[in-house]
Amino acid sequence: MMTALVLLLAVAAKPNVVFILADDLGYTDLASYGSKFYRTPNLDKMAAGGTRFTNGYTCGPNCQPTRAAFMSGQYGPRTGVYTVGGIDRFNWQSRPLRPVDNVVQLPTDRQTLGQMMKSAGYATALFGKWHLGQQGQYHPAQRGFDEAIVTMGKHFDFVTQPKVAYPQGTYLADFLTDKALDFITRKKDTPFFLCLHHFGVHSPFQAKTDWIKKFKGIAAAGGHYDPTYAAMIASVDESVGRLLAKLDELKLSDNTLVVFTSDNGGVGGYVREGLKNSGDITDNAPLRGGKGMLYEGGVRVPYIFRWPSTIPSGKTCDVPINSVDWYPTLLELSGAKPPKQTLDGTSYWSILKGGPVGERPPLYWHFPGYLGAGMGSWRTTPAGSIRHGDWKLIEFFETGKRELYNLANDIGEKKNVAVAEPVRVKELHDKLLDWRKTVSAKMPTKNTK
Repeated sequence: MMTALVLLLAVAAKPNVVFILADDLGYTDLASYGSKFYRTPNLDKMAAGGTRFTNGYTCGPNCQPTRAAFMSGQYGPRTGVYTVGGIDRFNWQSRPLRPVDNVVQLPTDRQTLGQMMKSAGYATALFGKWHLGQQGQYHPAQRGFDEAIVTMGKHFDFVTQPKVAYPQGTYLADFLTDKALDFITRKKDTPFFLCLHHFGVHSPFQAKTDWIKKFKGIAAAGGHYDPTYAAMIASVDESVGRLLAKLDELKLSDNTLVVFTSDNGGVGGYVREGLKNSGDITDNAPLRGGKGMLYEGGVRVPYIFRWPSTIPSGKTCDVPINSVDWYPTLLELSGAKPPKQTLDGTSYWSILKGGPVGERPPLYWHFPGYLGAGMGSWRTTPAGSIRHGDWKLIEFFETGKRELYNLANDIGEKKNVAVAEPVRVKELHDKLLDWRKTVSAKMPTKNTK
């Protein structure tokens, strides 16, 4: 009897976890990260009441590899997921290299975060964009999530899997938030792990009329100008506000970790790179480039953590963190047993609690494919990258060109110092080569077509 009571108390003491993932939200798309045009009062309040990371990174410059990394705790070379869809999305036949074939469904031999948290006694749910296999054994309902409704592609008249009825004119962000609030309300007496994966602010650029009206007439600032895009951000912010209010109402806030981040950089910064027909909807300045690039604008994103009783409020942290770090962080937080697969990340749980900051291992990126930008131009050609400390090296596989930047004094990657720093280039490149060998990273091959 006593053993059963101890186990019950142990389960009750576990913190709830809410993970909110925006889609294509850029580094400066929040007021708390520098925007003078977008309005994000709820996320700004969340940042003021928690910890905001300024060097938060995604595992890829587009969405699928980041989602695979979050769910598996592994870099793309281990899962085979490094981009979106098959390699024939873009005309690689016109280029010198043949891309590595991309895996589009997360392998079923990887234990997902959902499975791990469920095994630790959590009620689990995922609502929104999954993008790691929509059908059968790949659907999140078969990957450890007790409740799962996936949808993407539209913000109005959207299709869900499984099919769920909703009133005509419903906005997707509101629909997903309603599902999340209902789950929290029903599971308030048990530990829960909730993933709220918004499709906002991904194209097509659609928003609620009332929100659009509020941004018309506001002066553009810093490359931020579009009322519809601003309205989409506002809906995501509104969702966060509703969720935090529900936690407060149910008196769950002091036992709930809430995380907000994005899956890759914003859709912008292309004009500054000479890609004039790429459709900048936002700008990631002072970061260089945007979604689809290994420059900072493609992979650096907002990261906000809130847990009033545990995480210091009003804190800014400049320690680099990456998508693969989330899995080991949750392992430490939940007390769950490690999965069978190798984990590539490093837990930042001690840092979140205000503990000491040690030297973190390097961060790596591997993108052995092409991402087009229209009119025969490219957001990226096959490339790899490493960040260690303040230094970042990018290697372009077609030519072997290497670019080196000191992010401490050149956040915009304007000055390539590779020629002036040959020893550092070699040191970082050797680390990159060793990492590729460790994770069995496949490389593009010569195009023989």
